Order: sequence, then C-alpha cells, then structure tokens
Amino acid sequence: MTEENKDILDGIPENQSDFSGNYIEKFEQEESKDYFPSACESWDKVGNIFYFHSATCSLEINVLTNDILKFRYANHGYFEDDFSYAVDSDFKPADVTIDFKERGTYYAIHTETVKCYIYKENLKTTILNSNGEVLFKDEKGYHWQDEPHYGGDVVICTKFLRKDENFFGLGDKTGKLNLHGSRKQLWGTDCYGYGNETDPVYKNIPFYIGHTINSSYGLFMDNSFRSFFDFGAERENVVSFWAQGGEMRYYFINGPKPLDVTRRFTELTGKADMPPKWALGYHQSKWSYYPEKTVRDIAEEFRNRKIPCDAIHLDIDYMNGFRCFTWNNEHFPNPSKMISDLKDDGFKTVVIIDPGIKVDKHYHVYQQGIKNHYFCTRADGALMKGSVWPGLCHFPDFTNPKVRDWWKELFEGLAADGVAGVWNDMNEPAVFEEGTFPMDIRHDYDGHPCSHRKGHNVYGSLMALSTYYGLKRFQHNKRTFVITRSAYAGIQRYASVWTGDNVASWEHMKIANIQCQRLSASGVSFCGSDIGGFIGTPSAELYVRWIQMAVFHPFFRTHSSGDHGNKEPWIFEEGYTNIIRKYIELRYKLLPYIYTTFWKYCHKGLPMIRSLNVVVPDSPEVSYREEEFMFGDHLLIVPVSEENTTSRKLYLPEGTWFNYWTDEELAGGAEIEVATPLETIPIFVKAGAIVPKQPAMQYVDEFQYDQLTLDVYYSEEENVAEIYEDPGEGMEYKKEEFLIREFKTSKTSSVFLLEQTICGKYESVYKEFNILFHHFPEAKLVMVDGDDYTKNLVKSDSGYHLNVPKNFKDLLITTSNGKKTDTES
Repeated sequence: MTEENKDILDGIPENQSDFSGNYIEKFEQEESKDYFPSACESWDKVGNIFYFHSATCSLEINVLTNDILKFRYANHGYFEDDFSYAVDSDFKPADVTIDFKERGTYYAIHTETVKCYIYKENLKTTILNSNGEVLFKDEKGYHWQDEPHYGGDVVICTKFLRKDENFFGLGDKTGKLNLHGSRKQLWGTDCYGYGNETDPVYKNIPFYIGHTINSSYGLFMDNSFRSFFDFGAERENVVSFWAQGGEMRYYFINGPKPLDVTRRFTELTGKADMPPKWALGYHQSKWSYYPEKTVRDIAEEFRNRKIPCDAIHLDIDYMNGFRCFTWNNEHFPNPSKMISDLKDDGFKTVVIIDPGIKVDKHYHVYQQGIKNHYFCTRADGALMKGSVWPGLCHFPDFTNPKVRDWWKELFEGLAADGVAGVWNDMNEPAVFEEGTFPMDIRHDYDGHPCSHRKGHNVYGSLMALSTYYGLKRFQHNKRTFVITRSAYAGIQRYASVWTGDNVASWEHMKIANIQCQRLSASGVSFCGSDIGGFIGTPSAELYVRWIQMAVFHPFFRTHSSGDHGNKEPWIFEEGYTNIIRKYIELRYKLLPYIYTTFWKYCHKGLPMIRSLNVVVPDSPEVSYREEEFMFGDHLLIVPVSEENTTSRKLYLPEGTWFNYWTDEELAGGAEIEVATPLETIPIFVKAGAIVPKQPAMQYVDEFQYDQLTLDVYYSEEENVAEIYEDPGEGMEYKKEEFLIREFKTSKTSSVFLLEQTICGKYESVYKEFNILFHHFPEAKLVMVDGDDYTKNLVKSDSGYHLNVPKNFKDLLITTSNGKKTDTES
C-alpha cells in the first residue's frame, strides 16, 4: 500500500465503520428503492473542473479555490443548467495549483489545503485536510429515489459523522445551538408564535459547519427544493442531507476553524454592503402606529423622555385598505410632510410592504400586474389567488427578472415621500387558506421554468432583492435599508432579517439569542428579534433583560402586535424605564465599535455575533454552551434569560478578561459566577482590546463631538485593533471616502507602545482621543510622537487617562518595572 493509500484507508473501512467505532450494516442495494452511481467508466477535465462518468451518473468536481470544492451530480449523465440565486456573481474562482493523480482504485485531487479522493467503484468521495485528517467521507454517499407524485428525483447524500463532531448553522432554526442529534427541514413557513421545537421556520439557508476540536468544514447544499438535514438523529453515526427535487449540488468549504468556514461561505454567497449608520440605532415598531397624530406623539415622547431612537416603523395600517404602495389619506393626509418633520427631529420612517396585491380593477398596481402578466399562475394558466390582509390577492412572480424590474419602479412614490427603509413581510410566501402557494404554481426562475416546489424557498429573498433595487433606484446615492422575514442563502447582499412572530416569554428570549448566533454563523449578521416578543405582553423584567441582550444584536428593534398592548420603553415603572434608557444609550455610545464590527463583516466576511464554539473551537468546554457570545473581536456578552436571577454562571474563554462594569481583572479558561442585578448584563472585555466610544446621542450623528474615547485594556501580548469611519449614509465609502485607523500594541519589560496607522480620505469629525488606560502599570514617562505628555496624565479608579491628537503615530509609556502591583490589579 502506498503512503497516499494509507492517508485514506488506514482505520477507515469503506462500508463497515464510522469514526466512533460503531458498526454500520453493509448497505444492500437490491433491498432498497435507492439508485446509486455505478463504476466509473471515464473521466475528463476542463480547466479546474473534473468530470467522472459512470453508466448511471456523472460527477462534476469544480476546484474553485484551495479551500472550496463544488460537487454536482447528474443522474443518467445530464446536468441541469448551473444556475444559482445564492452564489454571488462577483465571486471569482482562484488560480489554484492542482495535483491530479489516477491510482488503481481511485482518483486524487489535491490542492494546497485539501485532498479529495474519488473511488472508481462507485464515485464515492473522501476529503482530508493537509494534515491527513478525514473531514468529509461518504457513507452511502450520493444516491437518489424516484419522486412518484411530481416526477424527477429525490437527491440524497449521506456522510460519516466524525467522532465528537458538532454542528452549527442552518440560519434561524430553533432548538439547541448545537445541531448534533437533530433533524431540520428547510421550507420557509409563516409560523406565528413558533416554539423551541417548531420546524420549519421562516428562512432557508442550507449551510452548516461540521466541527471537532481539531478541524472544521462547511457544507452548502445549493438546492431550493424542500430540503432536510439529519445530524445523527436517524442513525447516530451518519449525517445526511437531501432535497425533494432538482440537482445535488453542494460546496465543501474547508476551515480549519469555524470562523474560516463562515468567512469563506460569506465570500461565496456575497458580502453585505455597509448599512446607513442610522439603521444601527434603535427602532420602534408596532402593528400599527396610526393615525399620524399617534406617530407624532410617539416621536415626541421619545425626545421628551430622552430615550434615543432613530427609526419609527409603520405596519400595514398606513396603507389604503392594505394596498401596497398607497397611503390611507384619512389616517395620513400628508405623509411627506409628516416624514419630513420626523426627519427634522432625527427619525427615519420605515414602511412595510407585503407581496400580496389586492384584486381590485381600480388599483394601479393590480392593473399593471394583470396587463403585463406579472402575477403567478397555476399549472393550467389561471392566476394564483390567495387571501392575506387586503383580502383576495394575486402575487408577483419575483423569480421573473421583468417582474423584479417592475416592482422596483413601484417604489418611486414612497421614496419621493421620504421613506428611508422598507420592511418585507409575509414573503415565505404566506397565504391564509393553506399557509403558502399550491405546488403547481409556475415560476420563471430566471429562464429556468419550474413549479413552486423549487421557487418557494427563494421567493422571499427575490422579493427583498427587488425591494433593494427599488430603493437603490430612487434614493439615488443613499445606502438602502431593507428588512425581510423569509430568505435564502445570500440574503445578506440585499437585506437585514428578523426572527419573525415571537412570543413575550423567557423561552423566546433564549430562542432569539440562539437564532441570531446561528444566523451570523450562516453569513447573515444583520439580524435581530422583536424585543420583548411580538405576541403577548412582557413583564418589565423580561423587557429589560431582552433590551440588554439586543443592544448587541445588529438589528435593534422593539415590535409588537397591537392587540397585546403597547410596548414602548416607557410603559413600565420609572425605575425600569431608567434602566432601559441606560442600555439604549449604551448602544449609541458603542456605535463606533459596532460600526467597525459591521465593516469587518462587510469587508472581511467575519460574523458580528460569534458563538463560543466559533471563538474557541479547540475547547470541548464550549460545545454545548448556548448563551454566551462574542460581539465583534473584543466583547463577551452573557444575557440573563431567567426570571428573578441575581447571579449566573458563565464560561470565560482562555486568556485575561475585564469586567466591563467593575473593571475587575479575571482569568479565563474556567466557569465563573457573577452577580446579575436587574440593571446589569454581564459584559467582559478581552485583554488587549481597544474599544472606541462616543457621547450618548438621541439619534445617530445628532451632533459632532470633539473627543472620541478609547478604552485600552492592558495586555502584555501584541494586539491589533481597528476603527472604521465614513460619512454614514451615502455610497462615497466605495470611492475611498472612508478612514481606517489601525492600532498596534506591544509590550517589552518596561515599555508599552501604541502605534497608529491611518488609511483613507475621510476626515474624522472629532479632534482628539481621550484614551483610558485600564489596569496599566504606573507610568513614569509618556511620550506622544516625541513630545512628553507625562504631566497630562489624569489618574482614575481603573488606571489613568490622557488626551492626545487624533492622528498621533506613536504613544510610548515607560513604567518602573513593567509589572502591575496588587493595588494596580
């Protein structure tokens, strides 16, 4: 046996054992209705694409990068058109050096980081990393079944589940954060008041991360039919995924760490644009705020109570009879004047748009849709009819590019009125009669005609895409803000998301936490939940705890169903309102950090919210930790999700940490218990962090300020931190109208050095930094760009602070011995 054979075969019997040593009965093909690839008869190669042909099936392997391999299977040798709504058109395959070999029983494709083996006997595959560790190995492998009712095939893959393997991702799924032992279904569903075991839910992101403490990989099955993922639920040593039609097309994404997998998946499916900065402020919503006086009163109450807010959302009652792209002139006689006045007071207006177009021959949108055949039809040509809020409706076929072009033109009026953002709802799609469209609905699918079985899971994303381009068309140079309830992979290119119609309960607060962690791991960081629950009325304690957590969710909105009472931040007793105000103010103080974290997501594909299993993948301690999460590079957030809790246990990852509130220094790598009075959510700052903070504001960029605060936390390790800035609303940042400040810190025995480099053309609004040095040794000498600043130091409880010019290059602190005393610690 050659060394190469040993890489694949040692200790890994082909059909007899998984990596845990559990016995698997040998598959007997003649006893099953499954069909399998037969022996490979030939192969060929075009560029970086390899084809392996058997009598029953062909396999295509496209080496896109060193770490991303694309697999396609063609039953009977006929591939479908290679079309995807998920993969970003800007994604370009890399120039990869490939080592291809043919051996007696297999073919081998090697890149710099992965090794893929294809067995001649049955086209099964095995993928190893460069260390020879098996990452992804076929069990039964690819096979298919006839779909007797609709035609076509059910396409299936089964892989061995590795020893101690855990699974994360799949978008907004409920249940445990670690998917091991579960089965999940992707079929976008309007699931009002869903629970922790509800499945499917709203979104359809067929991507997961498989992870052990040594290695990680990602699997993206790009198939929009109803699909399923089984992580050892049916057979504990097998992970499987299948779709009820279409082609088996999946992407293998190498790690070696979970963050690498998410980053590469985000590059494949597209990076988000920077949002308008105001969209990262606080949003207030209700079903529904009307008439106009109510909206104005809500805005006035925010300003009078000094509770920051940037956006007010209008639900369906702003419309004339729930007709999209109209106003109820009785409730809103002059919407453009109202929106303009709100804008003058720092509020942006966001309106809802649903897909259902009311059947009304006097309604201009209906007339245009009928005249130009823009609505979905049944198999025999009749128009699809379904009831939603306006009554009987027809529905645009957003899979048709002509329909998307029409839809975007409909936003001219709303944009002219000054609407700043649009919120797409009911786009699973949902109808009252049977939950969604009948399966015989016909879709264009961008020139690949199909039924609703294939079009359903992408419908919401394509509506959001159409909305995105509508706002882009009429808001000219402004950044778009779109929210969507349903989505497919790649939605981050066009929209933010929220987690749907949740409930005012402690369980749902936990669910929201897990859903947002899961969405971020799935490439969709701009996410949030309806704070306090859409359905029901939260207790004051629950609302406070939810607000505390949601400060660290990128989309920060309270939304409620009007028939369950009001849910504004001031509806509780004054003591609770004061805490709520404090945390909304904290959101605005931390906006430079949040905005920079969003830039890293847009520019580098790094998730904003990071489960501990993503942050410390080599620690078995975190495999089933669900509530603690990192927000960006430096902040560890630990929500309090149980009633009447005055303390809670949590896990601090390895390293040194500082309690954000008390400045206490703590050693990581252990579980600790901290006090959690109602006014406190546990927040910890990583040693070496530089956290920028601005003054509290009533809305984003309410005023210009002279000083930006930098909280610098002591570390003897080398560290890098960044601050990203730009004008905040236009597209100038794509033409270098931005500023990136990179800070590097280093420490010798008695000298601490902070270096700054600056890139970009944007000019910061502030003039100087107020640097707070947390837990630093006593300073004997402070030099800034060669000037002595020692006398400018001001001592504080946690260290000292110093004002320095914003564009300084070098800041050097000399200490007596470089070691902190007990008092200093």
